[in-house]
Amino acid sequence: MTYGTKLRERITAPGTTPLIGVYDMYSASITAQHYDAMFVSGFGFAASYYGLPDIGFIAWPDMMAFVQRLRGAFPGHHLLVDIDDGYVDPEVACHVVEGLERIGASGVILEDQKRPRRCGHADGKQVLPLADYLTKLDMVLATRRDMVVVARTDATDEADILHRAEALAATDADVVLVDGVRSVDWIRRIRGVVGDKPLLFNQIAGGKSPSLSLAELTDLGVDIAIYSTPCLFAAHRAMHSALTDLKRADGRLPEADATDGVGVRTATRLLEGNLARLRSVPESAGG
Repeated sequence: MTYGTKLRERITAPGTTPLIGVYDMYSASITAQHYDAMFVSGFGFAASYYGLPDIGFIAWPDMMAFVQRLRGAFPGHHLLVDIDDGYVDPEVACHVVEGLERIGASGVILEDQKRPRRCGHADGKQVLPLADYLTKLDMVLATRRDMVVVARTDATDEADILHRAEALAATDADVVLVDGVRSVDWIRRIRGVVGDKPLLFNQIAGGKSPSLSLAELTDLGVDIAIYSTPCLFAAHRAMHSALTDLKRADGRLPEADATDGVGVRTATRLLEGNLARLRSVPESAGG
């Protein structure tokens, strides 16, 4: 069974499937202990790899290399990858999709933004003409073998949101995502126009969308929820706190708590779980 098939089966099962955003191998190692599905977030990767905002700086070879490391360490986890606009050119988008599927990515998200692109919850987004995006999407769909493809629109005009959501649902894409949805009422309206097509909802702290539980999303007919930044933002807060305490203590490190503290032993045990001889490998690793 391929990784795409496994994710597709998970999506169509009852309830809302959560995918947790990871931004490096350490955050992925912690996430893997709690969830079986990861989202390779463009926001998190741009921040961690380049130290830059999510406005189009990611180079596809860098993203592909990261996904390859993730799949090597986590052979049994679902991996949904944000490929932004397919790195502008449709031929590049197809090349990236083919490469990611060969590596073992479970799926990709392809958006309809035009450059300069930006985070889906930022202001100032602009979208391609729908026909141009559909051409790119069709090329990607013809390239993938079994990988899940999420068709994403960043439209902000109310009429255009519904028009594009309906158009994306009519394609062979597996899932539809309207990013930056501002209310529960709009989730219902989008659910209504996409019909039976699986629907994805993106939650990001401080973003434009409401914060909803998985139970609430299930009741709204949402099939997948991606959480782009909980690891990144938690690390931000924790590092600020730790370094403030270190400065206040004149550089003296605190004792690592024996039960829930993090020291060299705890970190080493976590990372040892990624060693090839110790990790569990699923019966079928991608087909």
